[in-house]
Amino acid sequence: MKPEPSTNPSTELHSGNALHRLFHPRSVAVIGASADVNKTAGRPIFYLQKQGFKGAIYPVNPRATQISGLPCYPSIAALPAVPDVAMVLLGAERAQDAVRALAALGVPACIVLASGYAETGPAGAARQAALVEAASRPGIGLAPMRILGPNTIGLVNLTDGIVLSPSGALDMAHLSLGAISVVSQSGGILGSLLSRASARGVGLSKLIATSNEVDIGLADCVDFLADDPATRVIVLYIESVRNVARFKAACDKAAQAGKPIVAFKIGRSEAGAQAAVSHTGAMAGSDRMYDALFAACGVIRAQTFSDLLDIPLALSTGKQLAGQRVAILTSTGGAGTLVSDSLGLAGFETPAPDAATVAKLRATQSGDHAVFDKNPIDVTLAGLQPAVLRGAVAALLQSDSYDALIVIVGSSGVAQPSLMADAIAAALQDAPAHAHKPVLAYVSPHAPEAAAVLSSLGVPAFSAPESCAQALLGMQQQAQVARAQGLNLSALPSTRTLAPIHISAELAGSLNEFEAKKIFALCGITATREVVVTTAARAQQAAQQLVLENGSAKLVLKLLSSSITHKSDIGGVAVNLTPDQVGPRLDQMRKQVQAHTGAACAQFLVQEMVTGGTEMILGMHRDPLGSAILLGMGGTAAELLEDTALSMCPVDHASARAMLHSLRTWPLLSGYRGRPLADVAALLDAIVAFSQLVEQLGERLVTAEINPLFVLPAGQGVKAGDAVMVLASS
Repeated sequence: MKPEPSTNPSTELHSGNALHRLFHPRSVAVIGASADVNKTAGRPIFYLQKQGFKGAIYPVNPRATQISGLPCYPSIAALPAVPDVAMVLLGAERAQDAVRALAALGVPACIVLASGYAETGPAGAARQAALVEAASRPGIGLAPMRILGPNTIGLVNLTDGIVLSPSGALDMAHLSLGAISVVSQSGGILGSLLSRASARGVGLSKLIATSNEVDIGLADCVDFLADDPATRVIVLYIESVRNVARFKAACDKAAQAGKPIVAFKIGRSEAGAQAAVSHTGAMAGSDRMYDALFAACGVIRAQTFSDLLDIPLALSTGKQLAGQRVAILTSTGGAGTLVSDSLGLAGFETPAPDAATVAKLRATQSGDHAVFDKNPIDVTLAGLQPAVLRGAVAALLQSDSYDALIVIVGSSGVAQPSLMADAIAAALQDAPAHAHKPVLAYVSPHAPEAAAVLSSLGVPAFSAPESCAQALLGMQQQAQVARAQGLNLSALPSTRTLAPIHISAELAGSLNEFEAKKIFALCGITATREVVVTTAARAQQAAQQLVLENGSAKLVLKLLSSSITHKSDIGGVAVNLTPDQVGPRLDQMRKQVQAHTGAACAQFLVQEMVTGGTEMILGMHRDPLGSAILLGMGGTAAELLEDTALSMCPVDHASARAMLHSLRTWPLLSGYRGRPLADVAALLDAIVAFSQLVEQLGERLVTAEINPLFVLPAGQGVKAGDAVMVLASS
């Protein structure tokens, strides 16, 4: 007999939403359940009961009649009702049949834990395709079933006590509940974060392992969590972003909901990238492209694994960092110096307290033992009386000299784990108008209980001084994201749209420099004055012509080739030539290049020599994540300097300016040591036009680069000195 739909009470508003059912099931079927809680297949029911799941649980196992006090059903067809979620605990060979039966029954979502799919190679990929096909064949009038996994550890909804996972991390006696939700493409990492967070008193809400992502992926979960009232911060552990457009849309939704996203991306090194690919079966983009993608999406990138908890812990307080000035309150001088150093390296300021604040601090204790006129503010000799600590914290929170406060817990944290936490809580009551300021704690000794107490009271506590700085950097970046989200875009300068550019279908492959510059000129990036020549005599004539037109006696001679891009390496560039030197130098260059390449040189370029400008490189990069614009200091030393910025297309004037200001060598354009101010406005126009060209040409454009792009003094514009372009056949 076909099971009846579940009639358990629920919020019917979301009754058709499979993801809502997945996170908030009214009933759960466990396919392949075991009565042995020491086995993976025996843990899900044990954990559901341990967490007090109120819905129906349907074990399915033909070899048992009862599991954990529940009736056990011999098959999926024998279930008494259609469950909201099914956990499939069978091996890869049998999971497909179970998924097909569940889909035909009309189960909204299932979790497939088995491994042996695309992560193992071609045979596994075929099994994975069959699994997807099985889920896509629902019963008549039913929607296709959603799949989490395969190769997943499942999900945990701590907010509602719903555990759909066999992770051993759930054996912990206490799981801290909070507002941080985690989405991981690695199941093992999910358990690691859960156990680490609980040990530190860091509260979590939802944890999801998407793993192979045959259906439900990273973007789906971010989109869901953006609407989840119990989630304040979203944490991502990423191996690769498989659907960039969906990811961008989900991140934008989270930003509009005011929910920060913190991501840790593995595969930063070549070895790490290879490991990530072999684990997920997905091609990863270059690491710098992920930097650009995260920046475009407003995602805060965690640089270390520890940051993946530290930064969200600070953001989950909901407090906002308004500036760079940080007060450090310490009872141990050495620890105060450690924190001060790490803050300084991160770009924060630790100014001494102003006179009014010093007076308030002195009023908290009798005698002259404490050092209140320096930062760190050291109360070592004043003793650790609760009244002194409470008064000092309140005074620093009230001070207009500081935007944030870091308190240092010394050895007292071992014997008195609540001492500092109680003082801070009391001080916040004394200064309610300043409770919006971030308060962080560095626990100097190994005192996990003190750290857990502080974190549970909303004071992020860290065991490393560097973590304090990273947490504040995360809060600073989130403040920037929030400001950008709230910008009145109509108040920004409008970006002129590039007119449609039409390139002949016959033009394909690698273009020579002259041809490439002609296309860049169509989007307003003018080239240096230049003439194509084939003989020494014609080169001499062109040189005289350029001198007459340009008024400069210095010229550049180049090999013109569509196949050789690094011309300087083989003697294909000569600079600072006088007109009478151009002809003889061409004959010499022809011989040099032929000696290096074995090919005859047919064409050359006689070009005006640009002086008084700053050499930049402007290029594009495309990989599976999309297209990005690269900007940096250019010329022959571009690769040596490695001073570049990358931004995902489209690039507008605001993002172009941000790229420019991020360069270490930006001062060279802004009047460094008496240099003339560069025509930054013209450079920004060129960057935006270049980005629009890249978007217009799309897949037709394989690669493009201008190097050098001369940025002339203010009011004189920019000029393309050399260019590369490769076009695919249309």
